[in-house]
Amino acid sequence: MFYYLTVALQVYCFYHIYKNGNPYYWYFIVFLMPGIGAALYLILQVFSKRDANKIQEGLVAIVNPTKKINDLEKRLQFSDTYQNRVDLADAYLANKNYQKAIEQYLEALKDKAQNKYYVVNKLVEAYYYTQDYNEVIKHATSIKDEHDFKKSRAQFILGLAQDKLGDFEAAENNLRQINIRYSFYEERLVLAKFLITHNKIQDAKEILEDVVLESQNMTQTNKRLYRATVQEANKVLADIQ
Repeated sequence: MFYYLTVALQVYCFYHIYKNGNPYYWYFIVFLMPGIGAALYLILQVFSKRDANKIQEGLVAIVNPTKKINDLEKRLQFSDTYQNRVDLADAYLANKNYQKAIEQYLEALKDKAQNKYYVVNKLVEAYYYTQDYNEVIKHATSIKDEHDFKKSRAQFILGLAQDKLGDFEAAENNLRQINIRYSFYEERLVLAKFLITHNKIQDAKEILEDVVLESQNMTQTNKRLYRATVQEANKVLADIQ
């Protein structure tokens, strides 16, 4: 079994070397040291290059945040497909160009052959940031019967929009769905603040205490990611004690 796996890896490496025009000496390394040579090639020429490309893409996004959008606009012009349009809309949304994101998402919805759930989710978010709360409710309501809508960020945003329009009861019902342990920390902080503004102090206190307690068991990555959220939860909790 190990022999066939080694041969398969060698064949893949040979193909990768040829396809990518990598240095000729890799043929000898992979051939003369079947297992070790293939492993070295995969680590140094396949996996490390993928990681390097990801890092490079991230740096480009920081230095020139419009480059990705420009590239996606050109791609859509060259090939007007559903996925290219959605990718461009996602980039607009990430860049806080909400109106252009909405335009592309609405255009994508015209393709009735596609599942609309993802696009409508994104529309709900984009409309919320433009403060068009009626459109948020309209589009969120259109997917509320979908299984994935329950306890989702889209349902949470629906609740926020309902609160903006003065429908407290409906808002509370939708916002509370996001109160799931060991997840949605930022949304639960918002929920707690919402409850405080509506004089449900004890309910808010319980949510904040849960967030703080759960933070003690976070991975180091999540501790860094949610540090500000946990600090804010502690501050709000201290204010209502």
